[in-house]
Amino acid sequence: MDKGGLAVEIVGRYRVSPPPKTVPPTSLPLTFFDIPWLFFSPTQPLFFYDYPYPTSHFLSTALRPLIHSLSLTLQHFFALAATLVFPPHSSNPPFIVYDRSNFVSLVVAQSTADFHHLCSNHQRCINDFYPLLPPLPSGEQKETQTPLLAAQITIFSNVGVCIGFAYHNVVADGRSFNSFIKTWASLFKDPSSCSVNSSLLPFYDRTAIKDSYGLQSIFLNHWRKRRSSTNMVIGVSDKNLDSAMVRATFFMCPDDMEKIKGWIVGRCKVKNMEQPPRLTPSNLTCAYVWVCLIKSHEKVNGKLTGKNPSYFGFNAGGITRLGYPVPAAYFGNCIAFARTMATQSELSGEDGIIVAADAIGNRVKELDEAFLEGAENWISEWGEFYGSDLEPHVMVFGSPKLDFYETDFGWGKARRIEEISMDNAKGKAVWFTQSRDVKGGIEVGVALPKPKMDAFTCFFTQLLPHH
Repeated sequence: MDKGGLAVEIVGRYRVSPPPKTVPPTSLPLTFFDIPWLFFSPTQPLFFYDYPYPTSHFLSTALRPLIHSLSLTLQHFFALAATLVFPPHSSNPPFIVYDRSNFVSLVVAQSTADFHHLCSNHQRCINDFYPLLPPLPSGEQKETQTPLLAAQITIFSNVGVCIGFAYHNVVADGRSFNSFIKTWASLFKDPSSCSVNSSLLPFYDRTAIKDSYGLQSIFLNHWRKRRSSTNMVIGVSDKNLDSAMVRATFFMCPDDMEKIKGWIVGRCKVKNMEQPPRLTPSNLTCAYVWVCLIKSHEKVNGKLTGKNPSYFGFNAGGITRLGYPVPAAYFGNCIAFARTMATQSELSGEDGIIVAADAIGNRVKELDEAFLEGAENWISEWGEFYGSDLEPHVMVFGSPKLDFYETDFGWGKARRIEEISMDNAKGKAVWFTQSRDVKGGIEVGVALPKPKMDAFTCFFTQLLPHH
C-alpha cells in the first residue's frame, strides 16, 4: 500500500484496550487549558529505534508483548483510549468519555524505505514521513465521537523500527504524553515488573485546575462560533502542503548558547543597552532560530518594507507557575499559549538577536509573574499564526525539558524523534526537543520550502554575527 511518499505494507491491525474490567466507565470534563486544543490538528511524533533483526523476528517475539504492555499501560492512561464526545446541542461543551467499548487503533506495517535516510539530520522530503503515521480523525464537528490516540509500528527489516503516534492535544500535553510512552516502554522492557513508576501514574482530578478568570466560558464561546464555520480545526492536515517542503534537524549545544549569550552581554555593554532578561538556553535558542527564520524569509521573498510585525509563539508550562499546587502527574493540559512581537526590520538588523532575546525574555518574565494575564486572547492570537503566507511568524512546539530520548523499549535510546504535525503550519513552526547526545543541548526540527531551508541552513551554520 502506498500512503504517499514511500511504500508501506500493512501486516496487521489491532484494537488495544485496557485489560477487561480494570477501568470503570469514566467521564472527564475539559478544563480551560484543554479547550484551545479543540482548534488544532493532532500531534504526530515519530520515534525511530535501531532494531537489527528481520521482520519475522519482530512479529514473532516483540509484537505480542508490545500489544500486551500497551494494554496494561492503558489501564492507567485510559483517557488516551477514550473518545472526545461532541454533544448534539452545541451549547453543551465537549467532554472525554471512556467506556469498555473504547480502544486504541494500532497498525503494524513494514517498509523497505531507507531507515538511515529518514533518521538523518539533512534535508528530507516531508512526504517521506506520512506513511509512518497512523490515521486519526481530526475532530471536526461532523463527528459526534472522536478517538484521541492511534499508533503505528513500522518495521524496517534488519535495520530499525518506527513507532508513530497521532494524538489530540485536547487530552494531554507533551508532559502527560511523555509519562504515557515512558510507562509503555518500561512495561514492555521489563514484563516481570507489575508495578509502574508511581511518579508517572496519571492524576485525573480536574478540580486541581482552578478557573479564577472565567476562561472556560470565554474559550467555549470561541469554539461555538468557530464550530459553525467550515474551518474549525487550525492547521489540519491537508493535501495542499507544498510537496517541495523539506525537513531537517539542527543542533544547539551549550557552547553555542554560551557564545550567543556572551555576544549579547558584550554588545549590550558596548552600546550601553539594558541586557535582555532570562537569557536561558531555551530562550537563547528561540531568539537565534527566530532571527535565522526571518533572515531566510527575507532572502527568499525580498525585504518587506515598513514596520511589519513578526510574532513569535511558544508554549509555557504552568505546573509551577499557577500560584497554587498542581500535582506533577496531573494528566491533561497545563500549558499557556504565549506570544511576543518584534518588527522584521529590527530582527534582520545587526542587533536582531538582542531584539529577539529581549522580546522573548520579557514575555517569559511576564509569565513568571502573572501566568494567565491576557489568556483570554490565546485562541484569537494563535489563529493568526495561520494567516497570510507573507507574514513570517514563528511558533515553537515541543520542549527541551521533556526527556523523550530516554524512552527505552529495550532497544536503546531512540535514534531520532520527529514531530510531523508542524508541517501543517507551512513553514511557520519549529520543534524543540532535548538533544539525544549532548547534555544540555537542544535539537531544532524545521520544515520549510527548500529555498528557505537552504537559506536557513546558511544562516544557522554561520552561528553568531561576526561584528
